[in-house]
Amino acid sequence: MLKKEIQLAVEKGEMLPLMEEFYTIQGEGYHTGTAAYFIRIGGCDVGCHWCDVKESWNAELHPPTETDRIVANAKKYAETVVITGGEPLTWNMEPLTAKLKEQDLRVHIETSGAYPLSGTWDWICLSPKKTKLPQEDVYAQAHELKVIIHNKHDFLFAEEQAAKVNDKAILFLQPEWSKKEEMTPLIVDYVMNNPKWRVSLQTHKYLNIP
Repeated sequence: MLKKEIQLAVEKGEMLPLMEEFYTIQGEGYHTGTAAYFIRIGGCDVGCHWCDVKESWNAELHPPTETDRIVANAKKYAETVVITGGEPLTWNMEPLTAKLKEQDLRVHIETSGAYPLSGTWDWICLSPKKTKLPQEDVYAQAHELKVIIHNKHDFLFAEEQAAKVNDKAILFLQPEWSKKEEMTPLIVDYVMNNPKWRVSLQTHKYLNIP
């Protein structure tokens, strides 16, 4: 396929910059402990300083991959597929999610919400970032709000985001991994005093799995 054709296919979402794909246990949020096939799409300009996959930021480092191939791999392993990044909504997610749904797979996304929502989703985990706030349509449709707590000021940010998300979204606070010893006790106290929130931990890191 010629370079121009590949670029056009990526713009349409028919090919995507695939960083990695793997079958594992969901480690965070509402679906913690459940098996899922993860598809990590490259490309992100949100720029979280504590991001643990900074190698995902530059989409040009990751080969444009046909969505048919991605779907063929996913359906071998699991009934639930999680699209993550990077920031998946940088790209048109409609072609990939439509093909996944054709295979009767449950399709989840982990997103900052920084770009308009595209694709068909069974579960939307919104993890907003101060550097580039979510779009209104993502607030409106998110099933889960997961706010990363890196310092005490992030509790205020969490409440600001909870006020913007829809009323049905389940609310989580999660310690940033490098600050977990310091922040986890504060999160526990906060959730006990504000029980609309739940605690999320990066259990996959404790389990030493992807």
